[in-house]
Amino acid sequence: MIRIVVFAYSLVGHACLKALFDAGENVVGVFTHPDTPGETLWFPSVAQLAQDHNVPVIATEESKDPIVMDALQKMQPDLLLSFYYRKMIPATILDMPSLGSFNMHGSLLPRYRGRAPINWALVHGEIETGATLHHMVKSADAGAIVDQEAFPIPLTENAHDLTQKMGAAAVRLLLRQLPALKEGRAPARIQDESKATYFGGRSAKDSQIDWHQSPWQIHNLVRAVPFPYFPPAFTSKNGEKLEIRANQIPNEDQLEEMAKPGQVVAKGDTWIRVACGTGQDYLDISALSCPFSDIKIGDMLG
Repeated sequence: MIRIVVFAYSLVGHACLKALFDAGENVVGVFTHPDTPGETLWFPSVAQLAQDHNVPVIATEESKDPIVMDALQKMQPDLLLSFYYRKMIPATILDMPSLGSFNMHGSLLPRYRGRAPINWALVHGEIETGATLHHMVKSADAGAIVDQEAFPIPLTENAHDLTQKMGAAAVRLLLRQLPALKEGRAPARIQDESKATYFGGRSAKDSQIDWHQSPWQIHNLVRAVPFPYFPPAFTSKNGEKLEIRANQIPNEDQLEEMAKPGQVVAKGDTWIRVACGTGQDYLDISALSCPFSDIKIGDMLG
């Protein structure tokens, strides 16, 4: 029976690993990252899933850790599968399995190589994304494509919604190609490098709202990093950080009078209206990290 090792993390990693267990596959080892309380709030633990199936787990932040290579040599894998594992896996490991090493990436490669592909796609207002299963090579997400599954990005959905969709798409893609992977006949369509884009991991400053941007640009940022992503979209009031946790879909209306971008121009019990863009554009915010009563008309956010 084919011996499979899995490198996995996050919701997509959990979904794909569970699919392998449900299919009765011979997973002989799971490599993941140590779970942290802040992150496991919204996705299940890969490590716990493996332990529930009595599969050895190596949890480390560094794939180059000697313990990883030592464990792999003992496991003698035929096939390596990576699902949302955060670190680059060295070529010495990728070359070990006789049937190859394959990764599930959360974008339609060659676009959005690198980290946080769902979040970056939302920030840029993409209307479609998908999962890509590809051969693993030394360069990140650059290997030949095995298969892809696309799905639309509705304007109302955020990163949580798309991550759930990505998990389902990844499972369908994995199960569709698993027989070929196990038989050593996986397709290999070379990526078009002229269409490749790459994005790194998101930092705290990437979540700060610029009220000079258009309502749609700000909306896309808010839905790209919804709470409890860290940090969610944020602004400040009187120097204190203020998280913007939800907003209403922008429309084409404009304010009757010009205002300064970031100025609160209207409010209700459960919303505030903030000028942005040209100063006549605005965005209605419907969830904050503070009570709406703390915000007054005329307050400046920035």
